[in-house]
Amino acid sequence: MAKSMKLAGLKSVENAHDESVWTATWVPATGSRPPLLLTGSLDETVKVWRADELDLVRTNTGHCLGVVSVAAHPSGVIAASAALDSFVRVFDVDTNATIATLESPPSEVWQMQFDPKGTTLAVAGGGSASVKLWDTATWRLVATLSIPRPEGSKPSDKSGSKKFVLSVAWSPDGRRLACGSMDGTISVFDVARAKFLHHLEGHYMPVRSLVFSPEHDSRKLYSASDDGHVHIHDVEGKAIIGAMSGHTGWVLSVDVSPDGEAIATGSSDKTVRLWDFKMRAAIQVMSNHTDQVWAVAFRPGGRGGRLASVSDDKSISLYHCS
Repeated sequence: MAKSMKLAGLKSVENAHDESVWTATWVPATGSRPPLLLTGSLDETVKVWRADELDLVRTNTGHCLGVVSVAAHPSGVIAASAALDSFVRVFDVDTNATIATLESPPSEVWQMQFDPKGTTLAVAGGGSASVKLWDTATWRLVATLSIPRPEGSKPSDKSGSKKFVLSVAWSPDGRRLACGSMDGTISVFDVARAKFLHHLEGHYMPVRSLVFSPEHDSRKLYSASDDGHVHIHDVEGKAIIGAMSGHTGWVLSVDVSPDGEAIATGSSDKTVRLWDFKMRAAIQVMSNHTDQVWAVAFRPGGRGGRLASVSDDKSISLYHCS
């Protein structure tokens, strides 16, 4: 039997930001530098950190409200940040030059993710109950994937607010897009046809984080919800193939290791948990943070795995995965 992954605390940076840290992502390595960590905060900044030392490379300003999401292009050359000011800023990671500014109506910019090929940026549309797709060559809006209203509901119904879209994830082959809503539903789209396929049911509270398993033809989707559970879905078969619980609060973030063997979660219970699929249980609980953990992120590929976590306590923790 394969041995389970283990986490060991490597480094923590207290007061990494002046306010709560809400989002984190890894920027892939380029020919000229190793991977970097990006963090975004209520303090309106995005910070760029060296991978192992967590040395601050630079602080990016440009938003006038808290930063709710950061996303990195697969090339490692550009990244994007989205804030409560309803702007998405696309920038060059190494120079901080602004490449594009995408504007949306208020409360229509939440989580973002570039597709695996890097041709499209998907932005969870919050109150618009949709996902917006932006072309990364022209930075034009190319599609809006709308979540259908419940059958029989009138346009005046308030049920639309429950479809507020918080989270978004691309399948590894780029053919499917999943988004998580405030009411606990997950919607799945066929991207090429810009067509809604079906809902994945099971959660009954907000789904703030989604991630597909990294195998190329993966149908497996992990979802984290305020209901305290992590679900494993078969996206095509519309079935829940597993559920894991153990957090004593909202599960705010989920990520899967690059080899697909383990997942990590961050929660309002202030812990980071590492899970083993075979056992469907948390095999490690890390209590580095003193407040809710808004994001966990595994470093993509490469030797010597790393996991980062960020929190309302303003700190960043880095773990070695062995």
